[in-house]
Amino acid sequence: MDSWLIYGAYGFTGRLVAEEAAKRGLKPILAGRDPKKLRPLAERLGLPFRVAALDDASALDAALEDIQAVLNTAGPFVQTADPLIKTCLKKRVHYLDITGEIPVFQKAFQLDGEARGRGVALIPGVGFDVVPTDCLAAHVHQRLPGASRLKLAVAGLLRPSRGTLKTMLGFLPQGGWVRKNGQLEAFPLGEGKEQIRFPLKTLDAYPIPWGDLETAWRTTGIPNITTYLALPGSLMGLGGPGIRLSQKAAKSSLLQRGMISALRLLPEGPNEKTMKKEHGYVYARVEQDDGQAIEAWLETPETYRFTALSCLASVDELFRLRPVGALTPALAFGEDFVLKVEGIKRYDTLP
Repeated sequence: MDSWLIYGAYGFTGRLVAEEAAKRGLKPILAGRDPKKLRPLAERLGLPFRVAALDDASALDAALEDIQAVLNTAGPFVQTADPLIKTCLKKRVHYLDITGEIPVFQKAFQLDGEARGRGVALIPGVGFDVVPTDCLAAHVHQRLPGASRLKLAVAGLLRPSRGTLKTMLGFLPQGGWVRKNGQLEAFPLGEGKEQIRFPLKTLDAYPIPWGDLETAWRTTGIPNITTYLALPGSLMGLGGPGIRLSQKAAKSSLLQRGMISALRLLPEGPNEKTMKKEHGYVYARVEQDDGQAIEAWLETPETYRFTALSCLASVDELFRLRPVGALTPALAFGEDFVLKVEGIKRYDTLP
């Protein structure tokens, strides 16, 4: 029987994945660096656990002994992915994570040849937003293979977890990015607002440097990509000025440390009622140079709920299909993979 391990299992998202796995009778091994947080969770769920810090190579080696796959849920992934990927390659263990961070994808794809040589799959981004955006990008591109431009937008990330906010604060000083003619180019945060229609309403959306700038390009080959975050107008007063102000504050190391410290005052993540009630939404549009265009939409469970479900579906598909190399979710599992996640609706037209 294939064995797998959840690293960062006592974090907000890791705990959701572990709880959903236990509910289904699955037996992943839980792992992390803090036994005081790990042991109570493992005992409550009746699951085995292993303690290993990421800066302890021998402990990581031991934690991955007799393991076929690792799911990394511990962010920021620019700090956690590298030691785990190195150990996975060394031990011939498949690697998955839930990142949306461009540098993590870039590093994984640089290791494609080594991963293939070791018979290992490296599949970052198996949560929200990358699974739905990547699969929807592949879907619309398949319907219009001559497309040269791609827009992707997400909505529904209304109550980010502390971990998500910490990651976002870390990347704010770097500003925005778009992909033009196959290359990443800087783009001012808070500019380029568009109104994008989602299944329930039309929302203002701003270009944000999501990981899809790397993954969707790898999946589709489309050279011009812009990724957006759509927000209700009332959300924390955000908009172009709010985004620019946040970036300016984050450029001060002192202010950034203060903002990260203040995250402790916030809830760890959305509560159970919110995760049952809310939904995530994804929009994709491809366009040819002659103006012909195709659009599609996805409605998902609440974004963190989706991630827990998507992680388990990804582990299932990994062991069923046995892909090898550095891959996006859609390249590893197919454009319709997202439809295997419970509670998904895909629309090729809207009423």
